[in-house]
Amino acid sequence: VQLVESGGGLVQPGGSLRLSCAASGFTFSSYVMSWYRQAPGKERELVAAIASGGGSTNYADSAKGRFTISRDDVKNTLYLQMNSLKPEDTAVYYCNAYRSISGSNRRYNYWGQGTQVIVSS
Repeated sequence: VQLVESGGGLVQPGGSLRLSCAASGFTFSSYVMSWYRQAPGKERELVAAIASGGGSTNYADSAKGRFTISRDDVKNTLYLQMNSLKPEDTAVYYCNAYRSISGSNRRYNYWGQGTQVIVSS
């Protein structure tokens, strides 16, 4: 299983970035996919999630109206479009894949290595 994030970098306040997460080694379309972030000295927090099949999305209050999560189940890729970036968005952003098997206690939870986003002038 691999989750490989890309697209991070240094951007000025008000700018935009598009993060990508390329997945392999599992049935991508069957997993809830999420973006988390962790700032220095803080706990990892959920930024946005998208259901398997892309039917529903969920955002942290801090991301609503500025970030958009999407997925391409043909390319096995997860995206996070981030607009109107603020210095407080500075963090390492992680891709997460999660699946629980209904009727059993089996759960699968995978993480990428993270991509750094720095918002600074």
